[in-house]
Amino acid sequence: MKYILASASPRRKELLTRTGITFEVFPSSVKETITKSNPCDVVMELASQKAEDVYRHFSGKNKMPPSEDLTVIGADTIVVYRDEILGKPADKSEAYDMLSLLANRTHQVYTGVSLIIRKKEKESHRTFYEKTDVTLYPIAKEELHAYVNSGDCLDKAGAYGIQGPFAIHIKGICGDYNNVVGLPVGRLYQELLLSRFS
Repeated sequence: MKYILASASPRRKELLTRTGITFEVFPSSVKETITKSNPCDVVMELASQKAEDVYRHFSGKNKMPPSEDLTVIGADTIVVYRDEILGKPADKSEAYDMLSLLANRTHQVYTGVSLIIRKKEKESHRTFYEKTDVTLYPIAKEELHAYVNSGDCLDKAGAYGIQGPFAIHIKGICGDYNNVVGLPVGRLYQELLLSRFS
């Protein structure tokens, strides 16, 4: 089985490596389109778009032979507070506003994962999501500015990374920690195990 991670995220690459699966990284270049409104549906829709884009590349004419088994893994993560989706901030000013909104409150992190599996020339799809509640401590303005100015906030949904310097502001989580980082590897591994026997 050939495994492809349809994401350029170094965090997802690191997490998937922990499963022991040998895989290649081939980021999706699809223009993401949101047609859903519920956060769980949004992340599953976006993850599916990424997986389908990369699957088409590898299963197209003159690519991988149909007889070769293939699994493409697409993923997308969003931060949600009171039904408002917070994606990656456009700049430091937007990042500051996002973090000011989240400080001293509980928000949700959703990650959608989409698997497209071709085995023995038969194709199947598995798409799921995980949700984790994250609570932040109160954060002084000076500390927020310091974090935002570090630049660590700019390529992350919700303008923070739980695994980096922002960790000092995390009061607690309820759910899968790796889901907040960007890939719920426990659930993903179980889904991959199921696919082997189906």
